[in-house]
Amino acid sequence: MAEITAAPSRGAPIVWRLATVRRVVRETDRAVSIDVEVDDWPGHLAGHHVDIRLTAEDGYQAQRSYSIASPPEASRLTLTVERMDDGEVSPYLVDDARDGDEFELRGPIGGHFTWHVDQGGPLLLVGGGSGLVPLMAIVRHRIAQHGTVDTRLLVSTRGPGDVLYRGELMGLADAQGLQIHFTLTRRAPSNWSGWTRRVDAEMLAAVGPSPADSPRVYICGPTAFVERVADLLVDAGHDPARIHAERFGPSGT
Repeated sequence: MAEITAAPSRGAPIVWRLATVRRVVRETDRAVSIDVEVDDWPGHLAGHHVDIRLTAEDGYQAQRSYSIASPPEASRLTLTVERMDDGEVSPYLVDDARDGDEFELRGPIGGHFTWHVDQGGPLLLVGGGSGLVPLMAIVRHRIAQHGTVDTRLLVSTRGPGDVLYRGELMGLADAQGLQIHFTLTRRAPSNWSGWTRRVDAEMLAAVGPSPADSPRVYICGPTAFVERVADLLVDAGHDPARIHAERFGPSGT
């Protein structure tokens, strides 16, 4: 597959395409990253998502949206999916998808949450659980473009075993201009030295950047999580017009 380097042209039709699984990587007990090749993929920006449609032998179809984890520069599209026990799509993708399997995919979708290195920063990225996925695409794009814009990433999960891309994030800890912070809300090991609570105003102030720096803010996660973080940032003086939010599901992290 040709290298993905360009975003789709404005007004390009969003149609269903055939996606072929090329690799499945276990991220956590409940999540995998799936590399796929997509017929005539038009390109995407960091922060875009796609729709996936599965069709059963009896013709029944189920459709769900998933964020793109790979940067525009990657040679294949990567989707990271967390299994929802009552879901119709995620259990297959997490537990059963194998190299060579095919499904329908439509995208890219969602221009409001995208970022390109030319837009600059500073950046504040706040992810709850699998809300880290589109933020990781932003981080990976920044690295692929050798960007040095001041970037702060705050990841909130229930426990250390729920952190997506944990090894990769640890390896990025010393990247120029990139600061990575974690908070564990339910389970923390005895030797944990980070935060052990839900995201609050004090934590966001410690992570920065300050409102005076006018950062571009991207928040993704469950609805309650996103709304709480956005409210805290606005109350702290951040410009609401600079806050980009993407949410899913009914519960907080």
